[in-house]
Amino acid sequence: MSWIVQNLWLIPALPIVAAGVIALAKRPQRKLAASLAIGSMVIGFVLSAVAFAHVLSLGHGDSRITEVANINWFQFGDQWVKLGVLLDPLTSVMLLMVTFVGTLIFIYSTGYMADDENFTRFFCFLALFAGGMLTVVVSNSLLLLFMGWEVMGLTSYLLIGFWFHKPSAAAAAKKAFIVTRIGDLGFFLGMAWLYAQTGTLLFYDCGAGCLEHSAVTAMLVHTTVFGLSVSSGIALLLFCGAAGKSGQVPLHVWLPDAMEGPTPVSALIHAATMVAAGVFLVARLYWIFAISPSAIDVAGITSVALQVVTWVGAITALYGSLVAVAQYDIKRILAYSTVSQLGYMMMGLGVGNGPSVGMFHLITHAFFKALLFLGAGSIIHGCGGEQDIRRMGALRGYMPITFKTYAAGMLALCGFPLFAGFWSKDAILHAAFDYDITRIPFYIGAFGALLTAFYMTRQLCYMFIGAKHRGAPGHHGVHDDHEAESLSHPHSPHESPATMTTPMLILAAFACLLGFIGTPAWEWFQNFLDGRPATFSFGALFEGKTALLMAGSSIIVFAGIGLGWMLYGRKPIESPDAPDALEVIQPHIFRVLENAFYIDALYAATIVRLNAALAHISAWFDRWVWNGVVQTISYLVLGTAYVDSFIDNCAVNAAFDEGCTTVSRGGRMLSALQAGRVQGYLRLLGLGFVVLVVILLWGTKR
Repeated sequence: MSWIVQNLWLIPALPIVAAGVIALAKRPQRKLAASLAIGSMVIGFVLSAVAFAHVLSLGHGDSRITEVANINWFQFGDQWVKLGVLLDPLTSVMLLMVTFVGTLIFIYSTGYMADDENFTRFFCFLALFAGGMLTVVVSNSLLLLFMGWEVMGLTSYLLIGFWFHKPSAAAAAKKAFIVTRIGDLGFFLGMAWLYAQTGTLLFYDCGAGCLEHSAVTAMLVHTTVFGLSVSSGIALLLFCGAAGKSGQVPLHVWLPDAMEGPTPVSALIHAATMVAAGVFLVARLYWIFAISPSAIDVAGITSVALQVVTWVGAITALYGSLVAVAQYDIKRILAYSTVSQLGYMMMGLGVGNGPSVGMFHLITHAFFKALLFLGAGSIIHGCGGEQDIRRMGALRGYMPITFKTYAAGMLALCGFPLFAGFWSKDAILHAAFDYDITRIPFYIGAFGALLTAFYMTRQLCYMFIGAKHRGAPGHHGVHDDHEAESLSHPHSPHESPATMTTPMLILAAFACLLGFIGTPAWEWFQNFLDGRPATFSFGALFEGKTALLMAGSSIIVFAGIGLGWMLYGRKPIESPDAPDALEVIQPHIFRVLENAFYIDALYAATIVRLNAALAHISAWFDRWVWNGVVQTISYLVLGTAYVDSFIDNCAVNAAFDEGCTTVSRGGRMLSALQAGRVQGYLRLLGLGFVVLVVILLWGTKR
């Protein structure tokens, strides 16, 4: 076993230890907190690079390049619960992405949160959050993965509600925690079921792991309801956790509200860590999702679990794109964009012949979405806390670096040719086009791509062109009052400091170039994850179907950008109070999209209200029924105690005391007869003689 595998646990341990030390630091120790958090991530990145190099050195001869280090944790009966770490191609690329992007976000945070009084506490939570995600990535045990998963659940609650004095932030934190716990309940049940079926939660354990051939095929022997295989049943339960974490419909409602946290938190949650964890979980457990009796019996048949993943992903991709079209909050647009892109990733996992298609988009998306959120934070910082895009305008001249980097991220997200998102999104569309069951997911994905290009062009036009300074920064449409207070209040927008723009420039370079590791001409990333050698073939770009799909995808992107420019760029927005161009065309549809199809209102009117009604009923039963039963029993017990006390005091004790008094009195009388005086004894003898004579005489007369 290599040195890096034995010490892989250090990568998540470092930020967790840093968080523990920062928690003991005093509030003024800001440099110590930032240094510990950033330092732990930098060292983690170096170790991740070593791990990645080690995996590269193993070659590509085996599609299951896997090294593990397992330990016994505790024993019950004759069985041991084992934990372990795992290094394979999937782990190595995820470690590189999380530590690298996380480091840039940490550095960015030093400038963004510079004026916040709880700077130290923020970095404590941030480091712990990164540690939780890294634990998920390196785990060779579903139990250890679940521990890191729940650490992220806790820290997301703490970070989203970081400004907890705001009711909206506190509500958003509770919403995120509760909604993701709903998904995690399914995750926990699936984990318990998996252990019951396989007797282990280790992924790989010398042939005995739950992802290895013997365990996976054994799960096909048994079926559950509707003839569903046990593997599919377990996979669907585990997918509940993934859907909750990755904001899939219908558990997506927490993700847009997560914008209540500071912008670096939004970048970390939406790009490198929490939402990526759900997609990563499906990729890690892909063979449990993919295996099914029909898939074995008939070539090309997709399992039920992967069909569910595909359809949920496609619906989520379309839903997020539609809602983002009608939003005005800069971060909320990006949030719904994240929902949509996560849907694409899930769809890629469902339609691809392996996890590589979905994971490729996850990696590229992490870079350009982190860039977009950091760019949004830079804009908010430069505009004194303003987040309403209607009150921005002409920021290109005020913030040139932010504009260029944001435009790069926007083009990557749209799938503009040659940018990172173009290659990863096209890989998903290509796989969806070849999907055996139906091409509907392909058409949904293509329409979602059109909408993505449209709403990002709309956002860019609102913010960077048009009338200068349409609203008073920091006074209208500010999404977060505390954020406005914690940032500077200039009279005009201004560029952000180097600590914020430098990470954005680095991420912009990746947004432009990263996609080239997975082009049809050189599918290095896909082959790396699948354990196959990569070959370069420039002619693959011009093969009939590939070239046609790439051309069609490019036309879709150009159409979306052109439509957005026609409605919002050709005639710049002059007033923040002017109606949106789409609102003028279709006000009713626009209102539905603006309110996210009223799903939150639907939940509030149904599930939340039902839950509140059940809570009131439960409280009534608790107060008047169960409490009445308890009070009745207590009064019966008290009454019995009083009766027992009365009998004890007035009967048993009184009789016993009287008997004792009589015995005592008799004893005193008898003691008087034995006083030791001879005269007394003689008197008693005389008296006794007299009595005896009287008795004898009386008896003689009769």
